[in-house]
Order: sequence, then C-alpha cells, then structure tokens
Amino acid sequence: MPPMGSGGHMRNRFLTEEEKKNRPKVTPELLKRIFSYLMPYWKQLILGLGCIVFSSVLALLPSILTGRIIDDGLIGRNMRMLLILIGLSLLVTFLSNLIGVGQSYLNTWIAQHITFDMRNQMFRHLQMMSQRFFTTNNQGDIITRMTSDIAGVESVISGTFTSILSNVITLTVALIAMARMNGILTLLSLAVVPLFVIPTRLAGKTRWTITQEAQAVNDSINGILNETLSVSGQLLVKLFGKEDYEYGRYREANERMVRLNIRERMAGRWFFVVLSTFTSIGPMALYLAGGILIMKYDSSLTVGDITVMVALLGRLYGPVNSLLNIQVEWIRAMAMFTRIFEYFDMPVEIKSPPHPLRPKAYTGKVSFDHVFFSYEPEREILKDITFDLESGHSIAIVGPSGSGKSTIVNLIPRLYDVTKGRVLFDGLDVRRQSLSAIRRNIGVVTQETYLFNGTIRENLLYAAPDASEEAIWEACRKANIDEFIKKQPDGLDAMVGNRGLKLSGGEKQRLSIARVLLKDPALLIFDEATSSLDSISEELIQKAIDPLIAERTSILIAHRLSTILAADEILVVRDGRIVERGVHKDLVAAGGTYAELYETQFRRAIENESREL
Repeated sequence: MPPMGSGGHMRNRFLTEEEKKNRPKVTPELLKRIFSYLMPYWKQLILGLGCIVFSSVLALLPSILTGRIIDDGLIGRNMRMLLILIGLSLLVTFLSNLIGVGQSYLNTWIAQHITFDMRNQMFRHLQMMSQRFFTTNNQGDIITRMTSDIAGVESVISGTFTSILSNVITLTVALIAMARMNGILTLLSLAVVPLFVIPTRLAGKTRWTITQEAQAVNDSINGILNETLSVSGQLLVKLFGKEDYEYGRYREANERMVRLNIRERMAGRWFFVVLSTFTSIGPMALYLAGGILIMKYDSSLTVGDITVMVALLGRLYGPVNSLLNIQVEWIRAMAMFTRIFEYFDMPVEIKSPPHPLRPKAYTGKVSFDHVFFSYEPEREILKDITFDLESGHSIAIVGPSGSGKSTIVNLIPRLYDVTKGRVLFDGLDVRRQSLSAIRRNIGVVTQETYLFNGTIRENLLYAAPDASEEAIWEACRKANIDEFIKKQPDGLDAMVGNRGLKLSGGEKQRLSIARVLLKDPALLIFDEATSSLDSISEELIQKAIDPLIAERTSILIAHRLSTILAADEILVVRDGRIVERGVHKDLVAAGGTYAELYETQFRRAIENESREL
C-alpha cells in the first residue's frame, strides 16, 4: 500500500471533533432508504459485483504463479514450463486489468445514474418548497446539499462500497492461499501485519493533527489579509496608524505557519523511515522462518512457496489498512446521506390541493377576510386585515417601513399561507385553487429586479415562451423600454449580463415590467417598483405604470405620491393593521398616519425631485 500523502489525504482517515460529536445514527430504515436508490440498477450491480470478485481473485494469481515459476521453471530448469507460466502470469494480469476497466465503468455508470436521480429529486423538491424555506435557510447550505453532498454519493458508491468488497475478497483469497501453503508462515504473516499498519495510523494521526492546526493558522492569515488589504480595511488601517500593529499580527501568524509546516514535513520523513523499516521486517521474518523450516525440519516447503508467501504478505497490507479506515469512511458516508435525506424529509408547506377549484374567469378580484399572519408563532405580522379589490380597480398600500405591506401582497400568490382568515382570488380561497393557475394570473414587479444572464429576448420570453415578436415589442412599448432596445446593436438579442449588470436600475425595472406584461396577468402588483432609482428613471417607469393601472386590476406599494393618487383607494397599514383607508384628500385632512407619511415622505420626495430637475 502506498504511504499516505500530504494533509489533503488525511481527512479521509480521521474524523474531526465535529464529526465525532455529530456522528449519525445508523438504523435499518436509513440503510433500506440508501439501498432503495440502488435497486433500479440491480442488474448492473450484480454484474459489477461479479467483476469485483473476478478481478480481485485474478489480481492475486500472478503472485501465486511466481512460486511455480521459481520452483518448476527456474530451479527445475524447465524452459517450456517457464515460458508457459510467464505467459500465463501475463495473461492473468491482462485479464485482471481488463475486468478492472469494466468494473470501473460499471461503478461509475451506476454512481452517475444514482446521483442523476438524486439531483433531479432534490431540485424538484426544492422548487416546491415555500418562500419561507428560502428565507430561513442559508443559501450556501442549500447549494452544498444540492452539489457537494450529492456529488459525494458518487465517491461512496464507486469508492467506499467497492473498496469494502474488493478488500474483503482480496484478504480472504490471500489468506486461503497462504494457509494452504503453510499454516506456520500464515500465522507469522498475520503477526507482522500490525507492524506495518500501526505505525501508518500513528504517523497519519500525527500529521492530521498538525494539518488541522496549520489550517486554523492559514484561516487566521487569510482573515488578516482580507481585512487589511481590502480598500475599506486599508483605509481604516491608515487612518488609525495601525500599519506596524497589523504587520506584527501577520508576522506572528506567519511564524506559526512556518513552524507547523516544518513539523509536518519532518513527521512525514520520520514516518517513511519507520514505515520502510517495518515493511522490510515482514518479508525478512518470512524468509528466516521459511529457511528454518526448510533447513532444520526438511519441510515440504519450497523456495517458490516462501516467495509466494512474501508476495501475498505485501498484498495484505493495503486491504488491512483500508478496512481499518472503513469506519471513518462509513461514518462520513452515513452523515452525508443523512444530510441529504433531511432535506428530502422537509415537508412541502405550500402545495396545490388534490382537487383544485377554478373560478369561471380570472379578473383579478382580491378579498382579504380577517387575515392574520406570522412568520414565527410568537411574533404576529398581520392582524385582522380585511379589504376588497374589485376587478378593474386599483388600491395603493402605504405605511411605515416594516408595517407589513409586502407581506400582504405575498399572501395573494401564496408565497406564504395565512395563519388565520382567508385570502380570496376571484371569489375562491387561494388554498383551494391550483398554485400554477393562481401564479399564472398574477404579475409582480418588485423592488429587487432579477434578470438571468442571457439576452433581453430570453429574459422576456421567460414569462411567455411562445410569445410572438409583435407581442414582445408591444409589451416593451407599454413598459417604455422599446426605444432603449432599438438603440442596442443587437436589439432584443443584446446580453444583459449576470443579474442584469449591463443595464441600469431603471432599464432593468422597465424590462421587468415588460416581462410581466407578456405574462398578461389578471392582477398586477407593483411592490416599491420605483424605489432606489434616480428621478429620470423613476419618471420613465411611472409613465409605464400609469396606463397599466388604468386598464388592469392593480395593487401598488409605492412611495411616489403620483402613483398613490392614481389608485382608486388608499390603505394605510401600521404595525400589521389597516389603520386608515380612503382617498388622498380625506386622509390628509384626517391628520393620522397618512398625513404624517405625507409630510415626512411624500412631500419630501416631491421637493427632492423638483430640486433635481
């Protein structure tokens, strides 16, 4: 067996403290679930297992034939037999390698198809999860489960499981072959194997510990570099005159890294010295014991037999060491499957009912009937929200930041479900309708516009893949983005860049409006669609929004007074409640929350816009 390499391989042989602490519980149910992914490929599995058995047995035959080559060919001075045995040994080696290639292909094929199934299942499951799942779970963790964890399944199937079987077969066949030759030398072989394995594990553990320490120091050095060499970090260092202090921190960490690197390299060198010494002890002990048996006791043992025993002893080192490390690989494999199944077992919180209802026609009518909502049980966000939006009309929802405005509109397409009460879309509870039908008839333009890294055309067609060229340009004209597109050298085929980075905020927002219009929804929702934009971009978007409000059922969350005034009714939300409702003039005169917002936000926005112009 080759000696262990650098610190990168150490991780495969020893568990971290966190892994020891979070060791998964292996149950029959877990194993049954794992093997359920293997069962669709049972034919390939049986063929692969056959290849492993034949390959492992054939791989040992050249070592066994070596004894015949020495005894019958060389010592027996039989050239014909020598040539036959050498040819047979080469043929067996070739066949073993050939079967090994087939085995490798089958292992890879099975592993790839299982990971293919798991990726598809995971992606489908994640697509069905509610918005709550994506807002409460770390995005990096979601991506890790989808990529690294499932990718690790391939190495488990093609590596760990195959390694266990192959090593067990190799070990069994080698011991049987040795026992048939000489029981005494077989027992001696078993006695000297630990002389190789124990130093290997001890040296590996030492290097693993040093590597862990070195990684911690390396993380510390990277932290110092990230903090002090960034633009903001450098500015802070200079303003506070901390150049010498930061140099001292870096120098100290660098010295620790040097010391650890020297220790690791020297531990490796001492390991190789010990390893090579103990590796030689086994064969020498067999030669000595074999020589004593032949010379002193006139044993039937031959020189060829001793040579075979030495060769087979060398073949024992690898399987024994690998099987001793199987526990670590097994625990990691079970932990990985457990993490994957944790996601699979997360219930789909929001889904279509088994027998969805459908209104006679989607007109965009919305009703909130005593709606309560909370993200967490102990903190209520919406409290007894009741209002009606008739088809063809529009309402504006205003209120201080964090009052629950966006939460209200998120309940209509069922991004979340109400805690209590009902949300009705065209007269039917949204929970009794098909999710796809509801969302197909609701168009939302948010403050955070998301564009895919593709062309303008591809981003627009995401809403309606079958839309004609005429329909695309009509939507762009209504969204006030058509002139901009015509000025592009590639027109609709111009690239927008990653997340639309090649476009300004206003251009992205107008493109987003055009995309929603191509969808042709019954209800339009504008959630702060003009916030965080300069006055010119805001005005262009406003010119696109105003006609849409007049011709479609609309809900507006806005800070721009002209947008609010275009609505048929204004709802004022504060602390999760509708505290006022009516038209602008009456609400200002009432002197309540709306009048306060008018004085502090809307009027200031008008003054700022006038000043900019």
